[in-house]
Amino acid sequence: MALNGLGAGFPPRGGPGAATNVLRLMLLLVAWVSLAGCDGAPPAAPATTPGAQATAAGGTLHERGRAVYNYRCYFCHGYSGDARTLAATYLNPRPRDFTRGGLDAPAVAAAVRAGRDGTAMRSFVGVIDEAEIEAVAAFVAREFVQDKAVNTTYHTAANGWPGHGRHAGAFPFARGEIALDTPPDELTPAQRAGRTLFLASCISCHDRARVVDEGPVWSARPVSYPRMGFEPGQPNLPPVDAVSSASVYAKHEVVPQVAGLTPQQQRGQTLFQANCSFCHGGDGTGKNWIGQFMEPKARDLTLYDPAGMPLALLKTRIREGLPGTSMPAWQQVLKPAEIDAVAAYVTRVFFRPPAQVGAAARP
Repeated sequence: MALNGLGAGFPPRGGPGAATNVLRLMLLLVAWVSLAGCDGAPPAAPATTPGAQATAAGGTLHERGRAVYNYRCYFCHGYSGDARTLAATYLNPRPRDFTRGGLDAPAVAAAVRAGRDGTAMRSFVGVIDEAEIEAVAAFVAREFVQDKAVNTTYHTAANGWPGHGRHAGAFPFARGEIALDTPPDELTPAQRAGRTLFLASCISCHDRARVVDEGPVWSARPVSYPRMGFEPGQPNLPPVDAVSSASVYAKHEVVPQVAGLTPQQQRGQTLFQANCSFCHGGDGTGKNWIGQFMEPKARDLTLYDPAGMPLALLKTRIREGLPGTSMPAWQQVLKPAEIDAVAAYVTRVFFRPPAQVGAAARP
């Protein structure tokens, strides 16, 4: 039995920060949507769009829609329209599972044209033409909503997977039917061999599939390289000096311990560390691994003071993002009260008095 689509059969992740780590998702999706032509400009190859190619070949409306769907849409919705993809495990809300029904071609076309607010589904106007929108909407309505058909199998000889059945022992792990961290003595010899095969051949695309223990080993939140077997904030965290000797970046993952935080600031700390520290570091300096590899680099929040960055302006930056940088708009992710909480935490913990900011900024 072949697996349909990248990440087919993946259950949603449930670990802390898995659904909220939007920046990690953003970095992953940049690669996916760029390949899919979702970045607002048609990709360089092929020179003509899939729908146009199918039309030139004399394809039917249904087949034109299939060509567009398999080129533009499967990353999130899956080759079989059931949204069992790797991308879906990171998206909240999850992509639409078309096989659940409740849609017709006009409704699908409307979503393709306008996108869906509060989701990762964006408008495809300007990316594909109106004929392709109509074709892909008709295809989805018939192929998935009505017929619940398989559409296209990814693991084929044409895609570089001849004899994919030889990997059958790994399929239960890829589909999430057996947890990857199941104790060996609870697996049959065939299942142990299947897990070995999954780890050797499948995990690079299918990721970890499903695990029972969502602990640090499987944490979705990345830390500065090298990892050295620890996760910032865990009880076994080495002293800061030891962390520093392991990596010049790792010490910036350590969360400042500030006494007397208000309930709002405590909520802000939770939100900041789950979402913002990916780029700005746990200590707000932006000198962690990811923050220093950005261009422009992530902002060092400790170089601001309340006068130089008024609270209202800080909230605007969080809410609307900052053009020309990697700072995204969070207004579709965080509620207004949550943005207020993050701003209150940043101002209290990271911002410095003007004299200290000036001293830190001098060579």
